[in-house]
Amino acid sequence: MSQNNCQLSMGDIVSVCKRRGFIFQSSDIYGGLQGLYDYGPLGVELKNNLKAAWWKSMVHERDDIEGLDSSIITHRLALKHSGHEDTFSDPMVDCRDCKCRMRADHLLVDGKCDRCGSKNLTESRQFNLMFRANFGPLEDGADFVYLRPETAQGIFMNFKNVLDATSRRLPFGIAQIGKAFRNEVTPRNFIFRMREFEQMEMEFFVEPGSDEIWHDKWVEERRKWWEKQGLSSNRLHLFRQSPEELAHYAKATVDILYEFPHGQEELEGIANRTDFDLGSHSKNQEDLLLRSKVCPNADSTAKLCIQREPRDGGGCLVPYVIEPSAGLDRGILAILSEGFSREVLENGNERLVLKLKPHLAPFKVAVAPLAKNNEAIVNLAKSIVKNLSSSGLGRIKYEDTGNIGKAYRRHDEIGTPFCITVDFDTIDNHSVTLRDRDTMQQQRINIDELAAFLRNKLLS
Repeated sequence: MSQNNCQLSMGDIVSVCKRRGFIFQSSDIYGGLQGLYDYGPLGVELKNNLKAAWWKSMVHERDDIEGLDSSIITHRLALKHSGHEDTFSDPMVDCRDCKCRMRADHLLVDGKCDRCGSKNLTESRQFNLMFRANFGPLEDGADFVYLRPETAQGIFMNFKNVLDATSRRLPFGIAQIGKAFRNEVTPRNFIFRMREFEQMEMEFFVEPGSDEIWHDKWVEERRKWWEKQGLSSNRLHLFRQSPEELAHYAKATVDILYEFPHGQEELEGIANRTDFDLGSHSKNQEDLLLRSKVCPNADSTAKLCIQREPRDGGGCLVPYVIEPSAGLDRGILAILSEGFSREVLENGNERLVLKLKPHLAPFKVAVAPLAKNNEAIVNLAKSIVKNLSSSGLGRIKYEDTGNIGKAYRRHDEIGTPFCITVDFDTIDNHSVTLRDRDTMQQQRINIDELAAFLRNKLLS
């Protein structure tokens, strides 16, 4: 067992992510693209596992939420009426000396460039954060679309479609995981702030008047979920935004903050968006008794509302919306930050270990033959990999690089919960050595009992 351990710095996390195949700089061979990253063999497994855990908790384990996968390419009018065209921009200044561009609200108190310290700065200018793209065969700029800056608008535009297809009644939600794009001027802190990222968003539609209760419920629900993913409660903090900080559409917003290596920042936001979004995308707004202030919409072809039964008073009801919105990439960074540590062992040696929850681990089990030149041991090890791979446990790795000690250390670093060693005794007594990543304790277990034992440990 370890005597003590310490968390990794951001630089160390970036280094081990590249070395072990979690995350690479995008277009690295051409000098890279700032704010863009590629997920490697282990990273894509971790990312898919986190998405699966979110989808399972939001959709599969509930009976009041439907799923959606809307288009990344977004109609210009959708982002006009959502308010993005008018508000989705940042005030920026340029340093005339070092050519650095920075957000005006991030300048030091004395108005100096945060890179070179110069005061030779331009006036503040607004920079649109949305990516535009030509739409159609002619590149004349007349027909253009946006790459969506968030997944939420696709949910709102499909509200009536989902409602008509499922006959849902309030309260109910629509969940979506997908890519979003923001032309961040200053992407930073590895995968925390990027230009292409992925969101896990859910819009939960409720009766006006019940919105504050549901908002509190979802704040608590989301905090507990992140703890189940392995984030410690003492590094998670709830921050209720002040009225001055709220987005123009929000009645209330609570941010779940996490203590990242670069500081305490937002991991997920849970907002009470009132009836602003459905009202903004609706036609005949004057008939809807909206509580939010929305801009007139002469382009929409639908009323995004629920037709009430006569016994409930009849007429149209525009629901309020509670939105838990999490950054998937930020979630990955938080889980890596939490899980990676250097441990000093009792014998004085040091190991780097990634203590992931089993359901998130890229490889669930590694199987290593003790003697790689012994055909019987190798064949038996491969047979175990095949049997475990077909048992629904997750990805099983056949490990034949280096000696057993190095294999253990490699799989400690990438978060594999268990390593199995097939040795000469396995031939005689049909048992293998199973090593636990966290405790490093080893035990002999019969091959016939492996699948049930691991299922209990990995899936419970």
